[in-house]
Amino acid sequence: MDSTREPVISLRGVRAELGARPVLRGIDLTVGRGEVVALLGANGSGKSTAVRSVIGQVPVSAGEVELFGVPRRRFRDWARVGYVPQRTTAAGGVPSTVTEVVTSGRLSRARFGMLRRADHAAVRRALELVGMADRAKDSVNALSGGQHQRVLIARALTAEPELLIMDEPMAGVDLASQEVLARTLREQIAAGVTVLLVLHELGPLEPLIDRAVVLRDGCVLHDGPPPKAVASTPPLSASLERGDPQHGHDHVHPHAPAGTEPIRTGLLS
Repeated sequence: MDSTREPVISLRGVRAELGARPVLRGIDLTVGRGEVVALLGANGSGKSTAVRSVIGQVPVSAGEVELFGVPRRRFRDWARVGYVPQRTTAAGGVPSTVTEVVTSGRLSRARFGMLRRADHAAVRRALELVGMADRAKDSVNALSGGQHQRVLIARALTAEPELLIMDEPMAGVDLASQEVLARTLREQIAAGVTVLLVLHELGPLEPLIDRAVVLRDGCVLHDGPPPKAVASTPPLSASLERGDPQHGHDHVHPHAPAGTEPIRTGLLS
């Protein structure tokens, strides 16, 4: 992190378990104001657990988590944080319209739970930003996977957060939705929003990433410049087994949309 940036997220020596299994093994991670940081790593490396520990969904057994300089256990200003979980269903099985789901993200800013004109305007802006304004009255159950993801993103954006945390936003969505996500993030970054992303591949988001943090077995393997395209490198899995952050991989993940081309990445020092 640039030492001149005010820390927005700070994890120091954080350990966490799921059941009896250690998942985070003492990680340090700092994200400065206005930074765009990608968390990378294989399945089971601890990426999602790390972001869920930031927002309090996973308790930490040791170490300290801070948001905006405040210990997470005392942090209350959640309207400053937008969170996009891994996509399941936007409505959690409850019949809801697109507008209802997105509006739920604004309630943290509503006065006494009552939506004002500015709140409704924020919902409309968020829907327009992700290209879902024309589906505002539709049931979320009628949406495609990529459209579901856009609704979840709009729900996070409608509170106009200073920090945006996104867990696998590109997983299993079509190219059009990936491009919408990249455009939406570009606008948020231009507005000064701090972004932490869990990703398998950088893909179209690569130009937006300031820094990459690679996790392996709950430990930080690499924290520095994001992966760059490399012409000839061995598979990343082999590189990670050696603990070597200088090499990349070339494959399509099982959740990638049909027809997706392999994306080659390499971790450079």
